Amino acid sequence: MSNQTLTEDEKLEIELGEQARLASDTFGAAVAPGKADHFKESFTRMLGLLAPYKLALVAVTLMGAAGVVLTVLAPRVLGRATDVVFTGFVSRLLPPGMTQAQAVAGLHAQGQDRLAAMVAAMDHLVPGAGVDFDRLGRLLLTVLALYLAGALLTWGQGFVINVVMVRAMWRLREQVEEKISRLPLAYFDRVQRGELISRVTNDIDNITQTMQQSLSGALTSVLTVIGVLVMMFSISWKLALVALVSLPLMGVIFGIIGPKSQKAFGIQWRKVGRLNARVEESFSGHALVKVFGRRAEFQQRFRAENEELYQASFSAQFLSGIIWPGMSFVGNLTYVGIAVLGGLMVANGSMRLGSVQAFIQYAQMFSQPLSQLGGMAAVVQSGTASAERVFQLLDEDEQSPDTVPAPAPADGDGTIEFEHVHFSYSPDQPLIEDLSFTVHPGQTVAIVGPTGAGKTTLVNLLMRFYELDGGRILVNGQDIATLTRHDARARTGMVLQDPWLFAGTITENIRYGRQSATDEEVLEAARATYVDRFVHSLPHGYDTVLEEDAANLSAGEKQLLTIARAFVAQPSVLILDEATSSVDTRTERLLQRAMATLREGRTSFVIAHRLSTIRDADLILVMEHGAIVEQGTHDELITAMGAYYRLYQSQFAGAAVEADA
Repeated sequence: MSNQTLTEDEKLEIELGEQARLASDTFGAAVAPGKADHFKESFTRMLGLLAPYKLALVAVTLMGAAGVVLTVLAPRVLGRATDVVFTGFVSRLLPPGMTQAQAVAGLHAQGQDRLAAMVAAMDHLVPGAGVDFDRLGRLLLTVLALYLAGALLTWGQGFVINVVMVRAMWRLREQVEEKISRLPLAYFDRVQRGELISRVTNDIDNITQTMQQSLSGALTSVLTVIGVLVMMFSISWKLALVALVSLPLMGVIFGIIGPKSQKAFGIQWRKVGRLNARVEESFSGHALVKVFGRRAEFQQRFRAENEELYQASFSAQFLSGIIWPGMSFVGNLTYVGIAVLGGLMVANGSMRLGSVQAFIQYAQMFSQPLSQLGGMAAVVQSGTASAERVFQLLDEDEQSPDTVPAPAPADGDGTIEFEHVHFSYSPDQPLIEDLSFTVHPGQTVAIVGPTGAGKTTLVNLLMRFYELDGGRILVNGQDIATLTRHDARARTGMVLQDPWLFAGTITENIRYGRQSATDEEVLEAARATYVDRFVHSLPHGYDTVLEEDAANLSAGEKQLLTIARAFVAQPSVLILDEATSSVDTRTERLLQRAMATLREGRTSFVIAHRLSTIRDADLILVMEHGAIVEQGTHDELITAMGAYYRLYQSQFAGAAVEADA
């Protein structure tokens, strides 16, 4: 079913199922794998990740081949040990003092032709001598040595593969990290953060597991199948044909039940994702569910979806559960055929008992790697899909490189000029057209306008997060496009609407603005921005470690910390993007006082929806559809009764009317 034919509900269910599958940390045959759009190219490129380790892979191949050879030889030697024991017991049944030929002739004379043929086929038979324990001991020691050497080689193979995989994935993570730092901001605007995190974490982990399992497993399995086939045909081509009859039967089981099982598991994960979303929705909105009396409705929907999950899980487990019994049944039929035919061949003297025993072991060894290869198909498919997503990230267009050599930032008073700036996110939708204005040092410039007017875009252009389509932005008379991005941004500090803090102490979060800041400078920034007021109420003061998402701080305290971080950076240009929009009125006043301290002596750009916060701005730019339609002070714009006046009236006059009502 193509994406075009899926309903929105089905698309959501598939997305939730994929999230549940990834969160399960399980990438096995029971998991519905993703599918690569270009499997061959992606799989080849995934194997190419191992190109720097060719010598190690050669060593892995040699160790794998040697280990398989030793492991495959062991049953043949063990069969000879069985022959020694069987020959010894048969020799006790014969009169001592005669030769093997005389014993065979005597049996023929007695009419026991089958027994005579069996005795004639035995090696080292001495009538009446019993079991040759010396020879038996040597053979058993040989078997033990073969298995021990094979195990050591297999361990060495696994060790080298693990080292190669860890290093290869380390290199891949380094490449992804470096790639992310070179991607333009436009990429992060169109790609969801969760999807990017999934590619960097889950997909790379899936690639690691896939290559660890498939590389060593596939190599060992293929070599084992070849080695076992050679040994089976060397023992008896008739018994080998009996063993090979099972292959078509196993193929039918995998071909019919396997795809249905995979499809059933895919449906199961989709139902799991849907049910997880329902439970999460209930827990996060538990109070609202009770307040509006929707608990019975929720329970009814939960029971219905839980029943769907039950049916999907039952179907998936049932189909998956009958594969191995079916394989075992085919294997048992093969075993019966080999035992019957082998017994007849031993009885008529055309084969020794130890050879039949060895052949039965080979038959068991033959089916196991085939099953492993069949199970690897889903793992490889899922891993290749993950690799394709990671490679898509690595192939994304990067931001244009900085000019080399780039000039040093010009000294000056900090005048900022926008000259005939043109910019759009897509060529067919112009946003900013022929924008020009000048900001003098120390001024506070407020940018207001409706949503989508281009306010945040304006400061993003100043930070060179995007490149202009036309025009120039000058700082101290120098075009910032000629500078490195680091130099263009080094003089600027930002305080955003959503405070971002990382796991660490209060001091470390403040010092993030400037790593060279001393403890005294950090403390000065905290006092100037009123962080010092609430820090002392925390358990460990400035050494308090922030919890996940800084949950041990209020929204206002988080924002004060980000202001302190900008303060300690000592920027010459400050950008405040809706920094007080998510706090209460009392906290807003405290934040405004902190920001007023921060703005002293600095050129500031303030983006605000609450017009009460920018009345004292030196210059207010009113934007509509990417163009500045008005500029001036608060009083001048109110007097002009234009776009700013309408915005002001919509906030304050509307609020007054609602209050009177």
